Amino acid sequence: MDLQALLDRAEILDCVHRYARGMDRLDGELARSAYHDDALEDHGGFVGRVDDFITWTLDYQARFARHQHYVTNHTVEVAGDTAHAETYYLFVATELDPAAPLTAFGGRYVDRFERRGGRWAIAARVLLVEWRTTLPCELSPAAFAAMAAAGVSGRDHTDISYDRPLIPKRSLGA
Repeated sequence: MDLQALLDRAEILDCVHRYARGMDRLDGELARSAYHDDALEDHGGFVGRVDDFITWTLDYQARFARHQHYVTNHTVEVAGDTAHAETYYLFVATELDPAAPLTAFGGRYVDRFERRGGRWAIAARVLLVEWRTTLPCELSPAAFAAMAAAGVSGRDHTDISYDRPLIPKRSLGA
């Protein structure tokens, strides 16, 4: 594999990761940056243009107290300025009610990427849900409160991952 092929694959995987991070931080602009302007999305309960999809999915995900998108196996076939990728995902979420079960989905993103103006982005995506389950919540309300007090995460630009430079808020000796 030549250097350009490795660079193309890395940029495409970065795009997939940017989408997942944008979804988890409810950062529509970041998630949107993974797509071309005229991209099409078939996301199970939604089929349409990317801008409408971003609005729809962020509204859906806001109903959860917290959630994470994991991407795992990733394959990509690059042919010139077009690439086809298959990426396995795991979506895990907790409802606003701390006693509600944990919800998990697994499946694949099947994507057509295009390089336009030197930039790789999603031109078309089909989401395949291959399984869904719920698991009992093992954390007590007190445990959830302790997690929140520790500053585990924010679902927007207040999340510590946006801090530049990163300085731990709970420094040693503080």
